[in-house]
Amino acid sequence: MTARLLLMTTLLVWHSASPRAFAADDALIGHWRFNGDAHDSSVHGRHAVGAGVDFQAIGPDGGPQTAAGFDGRTSALEVPSSLLPSLGTGDFSVLVRVHLADKLDDLPGEIISQYDSVARTGFRLGIDSRPGVTSSQPNWRNVHFGIDNGSQPGEWADHGQLGKAVLIFGMAVFDGQLFAGTCEAGSGQAGRVFRFDGSRWADCGAPDRCNAVSCLAVHDGNLYVAASKYRLAGSALSESENPHAGGTVYRYDGDDRWVSCGTLPDVAAINGMVVFRGKLYASSMYAPAGFFRYDGGTSWTSCGTPDGKRVESLAVHNGHIYATGYDEGAVYRFDGEQWEHLGVIEGATQTYGFATYNGELYVSEWPHARVYRYGGGKTWHNVGRLGNERETMPLAVYNGKMYAGTLPLAEVYRYDGDDRWSKIARLDLTPDVKYRRVWTMAVYRGRLFAGTLPSGHVRSVEIGRNVTHDHVLEPGWRRIAAVRESGQLKLYIDGQPVAASTRFSPNEYDLSNGQPLRIGFGSTDHFNGRLSDLRLYRRALSGDEIRLISNDGQDR
Repeated sequence: MTARLLLMTTLLVWHSASPRAFAADDALIGHWRFNGDAHDSSVHGRHAVGAGVDFQAIGPDGGPQTAAGFDGRTSALEVPSSLLPSLGTGDFSVLVRVHLADKLDDLPGEIISQYDSVARTGFRLGIDSRPGVTSSQPNWRNVHFGIDNGSQPGEWADHGQLGKAVLIFGMAVFDGQLFAGTCEAGSGQAGRVFRFDGSRWADCGAPDRCNAVSCLAVHDGNLYVAASKYRLAGSALSESENPHAGGTVYRYDGDDRWVSCGTLPDVAAINGMVVFRGKLYASSMYAPAGFFRYDGGTSWTSCGTPDGKRVESLAVHNGHIYATGYDEGAVYRFDGEQWEHLGVIEGATQTYGFATYNGELYVSEWPHARVYRYGGGKTWHNVGRLGNERETMPLAVYNGKMYAGTLPLAEVYRYDGDDRWSKIARLDLTPDVKYRRVWTMAVYRGRLFAGTLPSGHVRSVEIGRNVTHDHVLEPGWRRIAAVRESGQLKLYIDGQPVAASTRFSPNEYDLSNGQPLRIGFGSTDHFNGRLSDLRLYRRALSGDEIRLISNDGQDR
């Protein structure tokens, strides 16, 4: 080949792979630039409609009207299903520029989805945070891409007992690994932290001398854990022989190194931690009631409690911290300055955990194992009981559906709408005990993880097919790409491959459904941030193509 011919061939290949060439790609289903509107700039004219979206928003290039701003409360766009081709069993790709603020008072929410919650068929792409999963904040700004075709849950993998744990108290995904805190009851034992890399557990040591590490949360680029003395009689077990009180928060410094971040005044056990508007908050499990804000170093500021009542599980939803209670079956709300009482739930004497599902807040309770949806003011709507159980504890939204764990049989249920719950598993079969609990949940490596009492085991399952980026998505503008290529899902951040799912048979996952394409809303929450340059292709883009588009700043 002559030098001239080689040059012409190179230029032709480069031109055919340029971002502008991609804009004319026959496989381009839609291209929403958000340049002042929600029009589709592809040849198909698949314009999105909706409400509450700011089309004057500042985009990646710093200019106005180059992004769509979503408020996290009501903003949403849709493309009617009648305008869309079916994705079926074929390959497809989603590319989008996403902007999250550094300090949020709401969940990041859903980017794009086409999902039928009744048939459990379709796909979703979102940035998931899960505060209020009983006592922990297990996921924080993790990108999740999932598909499903009404598949049945697979086998639950047993990842073993962690040390001599009787309880997996909390979990959190941090820096690509899953961390779990335990309760160990013996006199010479202490609560420990373990980390899981997808194949094996590593013991990160005991931060404190007390019997439990009760909650975990990721904040400001670090993992924080809370040390507690848990009273096992509350789970109908013999009390711990360990006499040491807890109440101290620690920061993980790698391996088995822990740095004290101070002790909460008059607190022997910490029940919940959550991040709100860039600050870390923690609550007392036992009397006296306490609620504190972390101010750095070893300093904590008391923020009071509602009428002296304990606030336990802590979640963030639509501009507030929400808290459950053990002194009454109530829910409380904190706006950063003051507490508000949101009513006692009928028949409940304690409330336990939260989840935001389809943009609405849900809470679990004792003693009827019901779940309630918030209706505003002091109104709570009963959405059903989970079998014949007594208590619902963790609530977690995973791949389009909400799941809950229970007591006394340690069962897991899926919420199927209205007041319907479907049992999908029992996770603890310990004999000769009164109570078995599914205490906590987390999503890691595309799987739903759950921790139990009294076996102290961690188990996991995949429902549908999923891929997750198990790192915090940093604030500012980021390019996210999600690709279904034959029998695998892939994620790219800023043009770089970051995660891939296990392989599957593509014909088993037909995503056809009659639902609209939703932008900025889905099974978790309304999106809270800005979107720009959203593209949907009916083929799998290569890594080189994704890098080329991601690195281009001119194709606006």
